[in-house]
Amino acid sequence: MSAFLPRGTVYGVLLNFRAELDAMAAQMHQPPYQAPPKAPVLYVKTANTWSPHGSAITMPAGVPELEVGATIAMVIGADNDIEGFVLMNDLSIPHASFFRPPVKFKCVDGVLGIGPATRDAQTVADPAAFRLEVRINGALRQSVDFAALVRDASQLLTDVGAFMTLGHGDVLMLGCDAGRPLARAGDRIEISSPGFETLINTLVQEAAA
Repeated sequence: MSAFLPRGTVYGVLLNFRAELDAMAAQMHQPPYQAPPKAPVLYVKTANTWSPHGSAITMPAGVPELEVGATIAMVIGADNDIEGFVLMNDLSIPHASFFRPPVKFKCVDGVLGIGPATRDAQTVADPAAFRLEVRINGALRQSVDFAALVRDASQLLTDVGAFMTLGHGDVLMLGCDAGRPLARAGDRIEISSPGFETLINTLVQEAAA
């Protein structure tokens, strides 16, 4: 393993777990979209959102809970291949928009927890075998099985590459499963997966003005 700090752009992916896609199926056929998306649905987690492992993440004033988006992300190599994988906690203010997630919910300062280290892609036989667990204050709140992806890691990379170029050091999340737990100020969030160093962050409330 090696120390990790994003050098490029960090992209999130929506609707890449079957349970989430199925839950949204009826809504996708309504205006304004009328049909499910044919390409991956991406959004950017801007640099102001990045929080390293072990840091406290400040919740915005007036926001009682944040949605925990536990995932594993691909780190893109020099040849547009997968250089490594890293745990991430894609926190957001709970909201109902999936196709075009509003920046004000997804890009609040500090709301992307980043794992302490990458796992070399050469040590991963099959990313579909990834499993992760989310614990809040020590209690298991979610288990995620990456065999349930709509697009597996290689297919996602291929499909994104069909309409945009990812650069060396960019980071592409595999997506967040349905059933994401909510966390409050004071909660300690741990995201763990075999072969990875555990990602830990604690939520704190923004000081009153």
